[in-house]
Amino acid sequence: MDGELRKEVRKMALQNAFEYGGEARDKIILGKILGTKPEFRSKVKEISPEISEIVTSVNQLSPEEQENEIKGHFPELLAPKEKIEEREGLPELKDAEQGKVITRFPPEPNGYPHIGHAKAAIINSEYAKMYGGKFILRMDDTNPEAERMEYHAAIKVGLEWLGIEFDTVKSTSDDMELFYQKGNELISSGKAYVCTCKREDISRNRRERKACKCSREDIEKNNKNWEKMNEKFKPGDAIVRFRGDMKADNAVMRDPVLFRIIEGKHYTLGERYRIWPSYDMAVAIEDSIDGVTHAFRSKEFELRKELTDAILDALVMRKPSQGFFSRLEFKGMPISKRIIKPLIEEGKVSWYDDPRLPTLEALRRRGIKPEAIRKFIMSLGLTKANTLAPFDSLEAFNRKFVDADSIRLFMVNDAKKLKVQKLSMASVEIPNHPINDMGKRKIEIDGNFYISGDDAQDIKEGTQIRLLGLGNVSITKEGMELEGDFIENDDTANVPKIQWVPQKTAHGIRMVIPKTLFNGEEFNEDSLEELDVYTEPHYLQLKEGEEIQFVRFGYCRKDSQNQAIFTHK
Repeated sequence: MDGELRKEVRKMALQNAFEYGGEARDKIILGKILGTKPEFRSKVKEISPEISEIVTSVNQLSPEEQENEIKGHFPELLAPKEKIEEREGLPELKDAEQGKVITRFPPEPNGYPHIGHAKAAIINSEYAKMYGGKFILRMDDTNPEAERMEYHAAIKVGLEWLGIEFDTVKSTSDDMELFYQKGNELISSGKAYVCTCKREDISRNRRERKACKCSREDIEKNNKNWEKMNEKFKPGDAIVRFRGDMKADNAVMRDPVLFRIIEGKHYTLGERYRIWPSYDMAVAIEDSIDGVTHAFRSKEFELRKELTDAILDALVMRKPSQGFFSRLEFKGMPISKRIIKPLIEEGKVSWYDDPRLPTLEALRRRGIKPEAIRKFIMSLGLTKANTLAPFDSLEAFNRKFVDADSIRLFMVNDAKKLKVQKLSMASVEIPNHPINDMGKRKIEIDGNFYISGDDAQDIKEGTQIRLLGLGNVSITKEGMELEGDFIENDDTANVPKIQWVPQKTAHGIRMVIPKTLFNGEEFNEDSLEELDVYTEPHYLQLKEGEEIQFVRFGYCRKDSQNQAIFTHK
């Protein structure tokens, strides 16, 4: 055992001892070493005594001495671990009556749905279920410049995949005439005005907390300008602003926009309208008229609560209770369209279903189950603390859903040839799952195998290996092409156990391995690894989308007859 490995073993032993009352266990350390350094699986006999020796020396130290050594040599072990706290269910709602709770999910169809959308949809959906209430899907489609039917459809497909059901499906644009009516009402009551100032002047006045000259115009002038917005004014010439408080500390309240002119063609309404409500105007009125009792949004909207409440107060309309939760993102996997779209345009990412992305299409294609996403999101609860989760938090939930139903198949990378003489059978039956009854598969064999290059490099002439599910082979020739003799019913203890694929029926596939897309702010040029590997012919019988566990490699999803995508370990 070299010095680096001895240092790693001692580090693991100190950590194990520190976490378990001062006493490390050599079997646990051996398991960790074999898990992180598979090249030592064939050298268990050699490294076990040295591991035991190191563990014994660590256990002879007092807990204080163990901690001091960790502080001096391995301080990273004392850093607090990132952990996503698990909890059961959501906290109870204030002033909620059974059967009378109405929630909603109002996505804007301006991009593909992602893990953040899933969180908002699932929380609102779960609350409606929790109280036997109703759940509304409302497409917030009042910006024709950015919205498309493609995104509208993608959102519906993504929510259907998540298993989310709605009692009502509608679009915000269904109520355009009502928005105009309410806009008229606000202008006629002096609670809103038409502003014709230049954009830069408006921004400066808001920063300096100064009212503009337009705010002093009388109601008659404002009504005329409102009519001109529909007939004469061009986009950018005029907007309708809410009469808030230009001195307010909350910048949202400094006379915000309620309506603006947009001449883009709407994906369902065409060019019927050119004055469109702002998000704040639309969401306030829609939540009120839809009967929403509890509106949950991500916390970047928290400062806008004061504005939506003020709009409804000005119109004497019912206000929903509002709640907020943290945005959900994964480390190194941005959800922003501003970041993802250029990556696609530059060819760095293939499309919105690229398995490195946190979009719902990408997560599905990667092999993440919707049930795992739901469990993961429910475990986060309603915290407003920033949730920048490591992706393996979701993987842990997903593993529970895929393991029981994932067929086990052999797969070899960097294939090396092995010729075995004296085989006593022409085929072998191997269970499809080590525990669950998923049947068996028959593999035809003729003595010519592929094994992985990593396994082949440790095989020496005169030693034995065990081909999993088949039997032992005594190696008679090493080198570029290995040769050996089959040995029936021989000892399996301390014999390296390796997987294999028959050369004659081996099926070549491309293995796509997604990795972290960004390291900090930098795009990771090595974020997608591709391997040309061989697997069993049984792969061809599996349905596209089926989850597989390639033995000693990890869970993967069949993407096509010639490609699989690595899901996770």
